[in-house]
Amino acid sequence: MAVKDWMETRGSQGALGSRMIRHDAVDKAGGNLRYASDYLPRGTLIGRVLHAEHPSARIHGINKEPALRVPGVVCVLTAEDVPKNELLAGLPGRMSDSGEQRHEAFHQILAADRVRYLGEPVALVAAESPAAAEEALARIEVDYEPLPGVFDPLEALRPDAPEVHDGGNLVCQWTIRKGDVKAGFGKADVIVENEFSTQFIDHAYLETETGVAWVDESQVINIFVGTQVLEHYRDVAQALQVPDSRVRIQCSYMGGGFGGKEDVTVEVFLGLLAWRTGRPVRVEYKREESILAHGKRHPYVMRYKTGTTKDGRITALEADLVADAGAYAYLTVWVVHYTAVTATGPYRVPHVKVDARGVYTNNTFASAMRCFGSLQSNFGYEMQMDAVARELGLDPQQFREINYIEKGDTLGTGEDVRSEVALAEAVNRCGEAIGGNSSFSTGEPKNSTESNLLIGRGVAASFTPYGRMHWTHDSSQAWVGFEMDGSLVIRAGTPDHGGGQASSLATIAAQTLGVVPDRITVQRADSQLTPLAGTTTATRQLTMSGNAVLKSTLLIRQDLVEVAGDLLEVSQEELELANGRVFVKGYPERGLDTAEVVHKMASLGKPLGNLTKFDAPAGDPIDSLTGQGRAFNDYTFGAIGAEVSVDTETGEVIVRRLSSSFDVGRAVNRTSVEGQMEGGAYMGLGQGLMEEVILEDGITQSDNLETYLLPTALDTPDISTHIIESGSGVGPFGAKGIGEPSLTPAATAVALAVADAVGEPVCSLPVTPERVLAALSIVRAKSP
Repeated sequence: MAVKDWMETRGSQGALGSRMIRHDAVDKAGGNLRYASDYLPRGTLIGRVLHAEHPSARIHGINKEPALRVPGVVCVLTAEDVPKNELLAGLPGRMSDSGEQRHEAFHQILAADRVRYLGEPVALVAAESPAAAEEALARIEVDYEPLPGVFDPLEALRPDAPEVHDGGNLVCQWTIRKGDVKAGFGKADVIVENEFSTQFIDHAYLETETGVAWVDESQVINIFVGTQVLEHYRDVAQALQVPDSRVRIQCSYMGGGFGGKEDVTVEVFLGLLAWRTGRPVRVEYKREESILAHGKRHPYVMRYKTGTTKDGRITALEADLVADAGAYAYLTVWVVHYTAVTATGPYRVPHVKVDARGVYTNNTFASAMRCFGSLQSNFGYEMQMDAVARELGLDPQQFREINYIEKGDTLGTGEDVRSEVALAEAVNRCGEAIGGNSSFSTGEPKNSTESNLLIGRGVAASFTPYGRMHWTHDSSQAWVGFEMDGSLVIRAGTPDHGGGQASSLATIAAQTLGVVPDRITVQRADSQLTPLAGTTTATRQLTMSGNAVLKSTLLIRQDLVEVAGDLLEVSQEELELANGRVFVKGYPERGLDTAEVVHKMASLGKPLGNLTKFDAPAGDPIDSLTGQGRAFNDYTFGAIGAEVSVDTETGEVIVRRLSSSFDVGRAVNRTSVEGQMEGGAYMGLGQGLMEEVILEDGITQSDNLETYLLPTALDTPDISTHIIESGSGVGPFGAKGIGEPSLTPAATAVALAVADAVGEPVCSLPVTPERVLAALSIVRAKSP
């Protein structure tokens, strides 16, 4: 039976969509899982990193001899001790009007002659104790010459700005051109222009960057580390100039990632120290150095111009988007690409002009974070939609509904929308759950029973890509096989950072082969023992590894029912697989234990398992000058609603209700889907109201969890979730990704609710009390 046919006939039964307990849930709840910091081989050395003291400086020399004289210090490494001190990535991005160029993005493993941001790694230490390691760091003598820096991305684009890297401060530029924008604005009755900005955000995961490394008896460098990318073993091998086969990474379970463990963090440091000392080494960042030295969410400055007719139909949109990349490119080119593609929002816009740029500064580098560029554009386009609705005197949600894209419509990139779009349903569900949609366009804030409180509601719509870019030829592999007792093993190089990525594979196998979930073992994320599955990023694992597992289990199922049909003397179509048995439909007593069938398969020489590879649909890159073409294979559509109270005396905002509704295509595990939706709404609450890494001339001011504010349970209301299942995704059984999309509109929903309460928008995130009070002052000044 073809995969598609089987999915249509069997895809709604069994484990799929259930609340199957994750395979690791009991161990996690009992504290029995080993995270990277729990692993401590005998004789392990303590590794530490020396971070740069200046955001921009020349290094004239490093004296490590005083550190080497500290008792207990085994090793001190600087750039000259690293065989290949650069990690390089060839990244596309239109750098000029002549077309696409290759832009070689690099970063130093250890700073050699120049530091470009505060906290850049300069040296490594390995010692017998934490005290010895700390003393050694203090004794390393670095001769710095401070240099002028640039800390504002707009300033960095000026011709006379200090250059962070030779050749200028422009990292990349993506353009989207559709239709004739000038003609589109000519047809508009109303034109609205605004500027919006977002902030640096830290991932603030519970577990900081941590790992342990050792060299085994085969001279293989083993690294047990919390990472989202198993393939970083290649980066370690490149740095050490050893064969890839001499480096093995095992991904521990992680205490959060959110994109912050997508780039290389401590993997190369671990490999270097273990390789040089011949002993096990552990590196574990303190919270302060984690905030100081790892990548952040890109801050953006976004200028929007939108034209509409009197009846609310968008005629043209123009957007200029500038991202602060910080000191190194890392994944900026891709983040800015996502922002450009999503800049129009989930709306029908016939004429589009988008310019999106990434710019170097001497701030902490920015890279991947959950929603990867689409959170920032969401704040821009949704705040702009409310502003246009207010100008037209229309209800903002009615205005949105007039312009929502539908299946078959084209986006700003010219690509057609191939899956269902359930935005109106999602927005309405959220609006009902919070007590009604925004009435911001009326300019009449709703009062509470307390005279100093204003109540506001807002619903933000969104669309977010899941999976990598359409032209990247993405693939994942998985091996699935029966044991002789009918139990099942899944092997996949799938890092799991808390989203249930590995458990979803077990659910798919249970659904397809009828195996009881507690008889399925998932072996995951070992670069030398599991098939490579690609990164746990871009909300791609359910689609990629999930489809690989589905493909593998369907091949096994074909042999299983063929043999069982012969044994039971019925056709294959008459058989059902469930609860560890193969039986005739409607007659569960007339069947066999799966183990019996597996034994017969083995005796016939049939394979009990197989390795499969799933390739995502792929095509040509989008046009480098116009941005036209298929950017992504699919998108997840949804909305988040918020109800807030605003204290007019203090500017304090309290979120009273949050609601989340998304079309997930198909809920593979309902509990996991709800968890992602709740987690995304909670995370957005923090980014909307309080979270910000504050940098002053490149100096981090909020380097701990006392000064970097996170919402607590006391700040978080109950979150209602409303799942929509269109079955139209490209994942297994028609599923769509939800991990990142569940966050995209959350901060914006909170900001819209505040604007509804106050009567004036706050156009910069986070919506702090100071900014709320400023908005209230504007409202009072406008009052007659």
